[in-house]
Amino acid sequence: MKRAVSLMMITLLFAMFVITPVAEANQFPERPPIPVHISAEETIVIVELSDDLQNVIEVVKDKIPSGKVRKKFDTLFSGFSYQLPENKIPLLEEISGVERVSRVVTYEATLDESVPFIGGEQVRGQLDENGSRLTGEGITVAVIDTGIDYTHPDLKDSYKGGFDVVDWDEDPMETKAKQGPPTLHGTHVSGIIAADGKVKGVAPKADLLVYRTLGPGGQGTTEQVIEAIEKAVEDGADIINLSLGNNVNGPDWPTSLALDKAVEHGVVAVTSNGNSGPNMWTVGSPGTSKHAISVGASSPPLKKPYLTVFGEDREIDIQPLRGSKPWMIKRGHPIVYGGLARANDLEDVDGKIVLAKRGVIPFTEKAMNARDAGAKALLIYNNTEGAFLGGLGEDAEITVAALTQEDGEWLKDIIDHEGEPELRTIYREEEDLLASFSSRGPVTHSWDVKPEVVAPGVSIDSTIPKGYLGLNGTSMAAPHVAGAAALIKQAHPDWSPEQIKAALMNTAKQIVNKEGETYLPHEQGAGRIQIDKAVEADTLVYPGAVTFGKWSLNDRRETKEITITVDNQSEKTNTYYVDPPLDAPDGIQWKAPFSFTLAPKERKEVTVTMDIMPSVLKEGIHHGNITIKGGKEDIEVPYLFFIEEPNYPRVMAFNFEHGDEPDSYRYEMYLPGGAEEVGIALYDPDTFQFITYLDVKKDITRGLLEVELEDIGLEDGVYKALVFASQDEQEDTIEHTLYIGEHP
Repeated sequence: MKRAVSLMMITLLFAMFVITPVAEANQFPERPPIPVHISAEETIVIVELSDDLQNVIEVVKDKIPSGKVRKKFDTLFSGFSYQLPENKIPLLEEISGVERVSRVVTYEATLDESVPFIGGEQVRGQLDENGSRLTGEGITVAVIDTGIDYTHPDLKDSYKGGFDVVDWDEDPMETKAKQGPPTLHGTHVSGIIAADGKVKGVAPKADLLVYRTLGPGGQGTTEQVIEAIEKAVEDGADIINLSLGNNVNGPDWPTSLALDKAVEHGVVAVTSNGNSGPNMWTVGSPGTSKHAISVGASSPPLKKPYLTVFGEDREIDIQPLRGSKPWMIKRGHPIVYGGLARANDLEDVDGKIVLAKRGVIPFTEKAMNARDAGAKALLIYNNTEGAFLGGLGEDAEITVAALTQEDGEWLKDIIDHEGEPELRTIYREEEDLLASFSSRGPVTHSWDVKPEVVAPGVSIDSTIPKGYLGLNGTSMAAPHVAGAAALIKQAHPDWSPEQIKAALMNTAKQIVNKEGETYLPHEQGAGRIQIDKAVEADTLVYPGAVTFGKWSLNDRRETKEITITVDNQSEKTNTYYVDPPLDAPDGIQWKAPFSFTLAPKERKEVTVTMDIMPSVLKEGIHHGNITIKGGKEDIEVPYLFFIEEPNYPRVMAFNFEHGDEPDSYRYEMYLPGGAEEVGIALYDPDTFQFITYLDVKKDITRGLLEVELEDIGLEDGVYKALVFASQDEQEDTIEHTLYIGEHP
């Protein structure tokens, strides 16, 4: 009972850390459905092999004849996807040659001013080695997304084909209304890369191969994403863009590993970082891929609305929902609390701004209820920590915007005390600010710096089926980088993915927040891309960011070495200098070669050593820059390391569903660092009274935990669950609604 009391207090007093899939245009916050054609007793897994593909498949078929091979993967890694009874997974894992079995998870689809802002227009005046202007001509970019409206006048010339891995045909058209919830995400992403009409993308003459990987409503699976990556590599793509993601912050998820393999095949891989910011550790796969370029979102030059309450100093950042009327409110209006914005929650709201909490009903229904009640606008605040992005399923003819949980609860408190305070809108000219929704790194376990760079991802106008629309998200930032990579590839056709990534990182502009403080490496990576400088880079340093890992306060004095490559791409001999941080605190000493000389096109591996005495350093994250001098401009390489176990969430990606047998259930969760104790406490959803523990386990290793439960002894109904995991004196929880019996 002691734990139940503790968790109860956390529920009432603190924001619960709930991770939801990256969904940049998702109006359906409910959990994703089981993939079509799969019975409730079966599942699909990705099987990675350490032995011959065909030999292992034959053994698997012999030992699990009830299973079915779905897709074979032999381009990025040796493996296959397998549909089998849930209870046969342990047998599959024991078969010789099977290295790893990963459950398929669900993924969601996570210019006019932004392209010139990052140097795109300046680059178009330059020439490649054949005398052609830099427009992306001759470069093939694969877009793995919701498909494309290839009839759009701005895209019909750029589109060169692709594939639909959802319907398994050669027609990657966006989902249309008759097929289910329609999509537009892939068309918007494609336009940012290579539109050539009313809108001009970053690389307007690049060739687009489009793979419809996310189906109705913008949902797809691990299996579909990996299959699309393989097809893109086989079809000869130079660059792959994946503006999608899930909620697993780990370096070893199958989609992240597949992207690593794609890069090894010579393909530049670009992926969005996610929209679960502003907290640390919110980057999800495939943004956790070590070799891909993970992209966060910053603001281009724009006039941005902020909300204030008369008599208060606080300014609130808002994110308009896709499909709503733009926020153009000029004068003050009273604001009232509207609960969950259900029809019976909205009384006496005519002409007023309504504040409502996210959850229970879709955004579209909330918007229509507010509209029908005469509200001037609707503000939806998050029911979990951080910001969120969303969209309306149809035009609700009302202004709707999203708030963070913190801002929403602050506003509600003001309303509770003052009744109907006046809410005002102020507009500020700003640029190069990190978007609040942009997911932050670093990556758990590997401690890699993510994102690598940031690019414009706020109010980005681009193509959609039969028109144009402005959208927000790291999904909009990633294609800016994919287009930039196409221009760099055209200018330097012999450069490897590693060199192109270095050019983007080495020349990026480190951006600062409103207080004038530089954003940290795990927030902005190397900074905001500058295409014109990247194309003209005369020196490349890679990797463009480094990590020195994790140390304990009890560790004795030790050293750690990292190796960076300095690559002279200029036409003259240069002498280079490596400058470690000048303001190193007590307890750290740096060692690096003072100088070295490189001839044109020569490269050299350089060792930088950090000599550290952890016991004299503060616990937490430490960061800075290593500077390489000698080229046209100094190059800053961000680094970070941790003292003691970091404060990453001990549990993420919880899912609960029916099991194989009647009255059985199964759950899964991802444990980034393992757990000394993990469990599920159940409460009454109305009174928050503790009921029982659904399950408790001890000493679990890192990775995906999958458990089958039988005879749980609970009455049918709805329960509030607090999923908890503790490791290294930190406990984190996820709040989840469990349905026992039939889903209501």
